[in-house]
Amino acid sequence: MARVMHWVTDGVNWPNRPFSRFVSACGLRWHVQEFPSLAVEHKESAPVILLIHGTGSSSHSWRDVAPLLAQHARVVVLDLPGHAFTSMPHATEQSLPSMARHVASLLSSLSIAPTIVVGHSAGAAVAARMVLDQAITPKALVSLNGALLGFSGLAGQFFSPIARLLATLPLVAKFFAWQSMDAATVERLIASTGSKLDAKGLQLYGQLVRHESHVDAALAMMAHWDLQPLQNDLHKITLPVWMVAAQHDLTVPAEQAAQVAKELQFPEVVMWPKLGHLAHEEDPALCVALIVDVLRKVGVSATASPQAAVV
Repeated sequence: MARVMHWVTDGVNWPNRPFSRFVSACGLRWHVQEFPSLAVEHKESAPVILLIHGTGSSSHSWRDVAPLLAQHARVVVLDLPGHAFTSMPHATEQSLPSMARHVASLLSSLSIAPTIVVGHSAGAAVAARMVLDQAITPKALVSLNGALLGFSGLAGQFFSPIARLLATLPLVAKFFAWQSMDAATVERLIASTGSKLDAKGLQLYGQLVRHESHVDAALAMMAHWDLQPLQNDLHKITLPVWMVAAQHDLTVPAEQAAQVAKELQFPEVVMWPKLGHLAHEEDPALCVALIVDVLRKVGVSATASPQAAVV
């Protein structure tokens, strides 16, 4: 069990490693992956897709989605503060507004103005908060099993007052990381989301949760997470929002998508059958096809290279 993740050792076989780089912004050292558009023409004017992972995950979550999307657009992926290879902010800066400010600062430093932002789970909340704070002005948001009203199941238990107290105790992250040395524990954790991942997916999540710093970041994020202000502001979002739900999601119930849609001005609800909370990892081609369709519907050209084929 290690305290932090080191790029030299832990990043040797990291998914899409050639596209990785490290950037300093807002007092943090960020791990960012950038995939240039593979379209034959007009690479400079290609649409930009920002992918934001959820609590406890990392850039690896988009390992199969990002390369496919790059056949249609420039793609930017990041590790959220404290997660995987991005450095940890002060605990008080792990709230949703602070997280949104940090990500917005990173985008500003990179001169990136995303055309579409895709957020998974808590990543959708970060994206929505940035839009509401006018930190970014995309043409659309895509919420993949978005945690905009809170969590249920195992994740929901960690958002209880008792769990918030536990997250402040110094030995809790160490205990969770130690417990996760057992592969069966990681398998149960993923199964609790309603998703079924291949061996590589399980290995990557196992690698993350065996590092105390990553677990500490996820717990700190949960401890300072308050979605009520965001829920109160959802009606102020003036751009189209795709609310994508997965039938077997045990973390964010599928019915929440329709519930959130009632608060939005321009919602579109999509239901993916037979998939769980990590649906985009289970069926990346389905995810890419949806995002490409969103590009088309908001009037953005997504020119594919000759070899591109999205099922």
